[in-house]
Amino acid sequence: MRNGKARVIIENVQPLVDNGLYPAKRTVGERVDVSAAIFGDGHDHIRAEVWYKKEGANSWKTVEMMPTFNDDWRASFYVEEQGYYVFTIQAWVDHFDTWYDGFKKKAEAKVDVTVELMEGALFLKRLAESNSVLAAYAKRLEDKARATAAIDLVLSQEFADIVHQNPLREHETRLEQEIRIQVEHRKANFSAWYEFFPRSASLEAGKHGTFQDCIRLLPRVAAMGFDVLYFPPIHPIGKVNRKGKNNNVRSQPGEPGSPWAIGSDEGGHKSILPALGTLEDFRKLVNEARQLGIEVAMDIAFQCAPDHPYVKEHPEWFRQRPDGSIQYAENPPKKYQDIYPFNFETENWKALWEELKSVFLFWIEQGVTVFRIDNPHTKPIPFWQWVIAEVQKQYPNVIFLSEAFTRPKIMASLAKVGFTQSYTYFTWRVSKQELMDYVNDLVAGPSRNYFRPNFWPNTPDILPYHLQHQGENSFILRYALAATLSSNYGVYGPSYEFFENTPIEGKEEYFNSEKYEVRHYDWKKTNRMTDIMSLINKIRKENAALQSTWNIQFCPIENQNIIAYLKATDDLTNIILVVVNLDAHHGQSGYVQLPKDRLRLPEKINIKVHDLVTDEHYTWTQEWNYVDLNPNKMPFHILKLEIHESNM
Repeated sequence: MRNGKARVIIENVQPLVDNGLYPAKRTVGERVDVSAAIFGDGHDHIRAEVWYKKEGANSWKTVEMMPTFNDDWRASFYVEEQGYYVFTIQAWVDHFDTWYDGFKKKAEAKVDVTVELMEGALFLKRLAESNSVLAAYAKRLEDKARATAAIDLVLSQEFADIVHQNPLREHETRLEQEIRIQVEHRKANFSAWYEFFPRSASLEAGKHGTFQDCIRLLPRVAAMGFDVLYFPPIHPIGKVNRKGKNNNVRSQPGEPGSPWAIGSDEGGHKSILPALGTLEDFRKLVNEARQLGIEVAMDIAFQCAPDHPYVKEHPEWFRQRPDGSIQYAENPPKKYQDIYPFNFETENWKALWEELKSVFLFWIEQGVTVFRIDNPHTKPIPFWQWVIAEVQKQYPNVIFLSEAFTRPKIMASLAKVGFTQSYTYFTWRVSKQELMDYVNDLVAGPSRNYFRPNFWPNTPDILPYHLQHQGENSFILRYALAATLSSNYGVYGPSYEFFENTPIEGKEEYFNSEKYEVRHYDWKKTNRMTDIMSLINKIRKENAALQSTWNIQFCPIENQNIIAYLKATDDLTNIILVVVNLDAHHGQSGYVQLPKDRLRLPEKINIKVHDLVTDEHYTWTQEWNYVDLNPNKMPFHILKLEIHESNM
């Protein structure tokens, strides 16, 4: 039964995901902002604390909560270790603080406070069991011969500090629930992905690329500042119903097929396409990449070509049609005759789950710790919850990226059950208002506690309409947005880097898509995009403010063609203002307003501004400041702000 003397109510606690069914997510070093509605009857003063600890620790740490508005209370703490943390809230009526507030009001109104001094002395004595200082203060309040001095004492800042530092804890209400926080390692929150097809890595035109070719390209990827190198599937490609160029249902002799049609007589999900090299070659690639600060990310696509060994060994894992054939993948009107989806409703589902788990474990043993999961929304969500948890029990640093361009609630659910990062709708958010609404929803909405976005301007599957037949300025501004709005971002590299923009007419798909053919790139070539990628990644690594998605604040600007947003560390030691011209064809200018409260700016402003892109320097002395962006020169600014005391 509840303690009948406990009078405080605690409601609407955050961060709380589905009433605690799933943990909220943070990374090492991140801040956890706790909020709750806390109130009681009457006018008595309430105190509240957040209690938190690493799960399994013996002792709790506490941080005081502060009221904001309308009985809302807030506090923050930082998580310093990977694993799970728990927190709860404790609140109570503080009769000492209530007395103190009443005393001040009565004294100000010249009311006789003789009895109030006696009450204050009694409170101090209750608090002074092992505190001689408080006992001494109690005696001063009891000294009737020096009542005036006692009143002055109670009204002093000295006594105010005593009241605040010595809460009277009685009849506490403790939130029964201990809320879990999953703390993942830093790479979960800060990464830059570069994707290319290993089979297109050769320096020779017409020659199939190998892992050795990929190794030769590693210094190029490292020089551009990317820390995740993502490969589409590297497994044997099905020969039955192999797709040809531009997704032709019939392949011509010598055509390589789609890497996502996994499996043949050469092996399945634990095998490597022989043309790429050997398993030893792959392990060498992974190790050499890691020495350069790059993690190799594998694509995991749980589907099979018709000639995958699983089809013959485990026909019960696939859906049998009435005519005896196996159901191939469809997304009407699209047909994927080269792919058989698994039937997760098979009676033998436990064996299927275990086998798919073993695929992850196999590649982890080869050194892979980052996985991009193809179409996870077409597999049961309970499977993902189970397999991610199983893998991370053994390997807690493994990252899972969800490639689910689908309905919002499904994307959210996948994130809740364990996916570390998620693809987003950024690819299709173009206008200023669309971008602001979408990012604000990600950062300030409920999904902040479980959905960690990864922004991609393109993928091998998607050439968005706003990039089709467009010049390099469009590519550059979209890249700048992806890399600075989100702390996790990626790009389908060579196609983006070399401004490929020709679609299949009427579709958001690349003409002559690399999904269906071996391409040749001049890997020795660099261009404006290469330089910008390198520069932005360098800026991201040198500025902590850009290493978080959650610290963004959009700034008003007098031009709807320009978007401006500020990112800053909690202590304001690193402040970045990004300004992007969304008009790829025309120069745009306007005045951007700095958030004075956020930056704690004095009346006289003195801000040193360093454009990290052009290396120009300015001084701003106003709240509103002029910016001018010529897209043919550079469609964006990345401005580092340093606040100085004004000498004006």
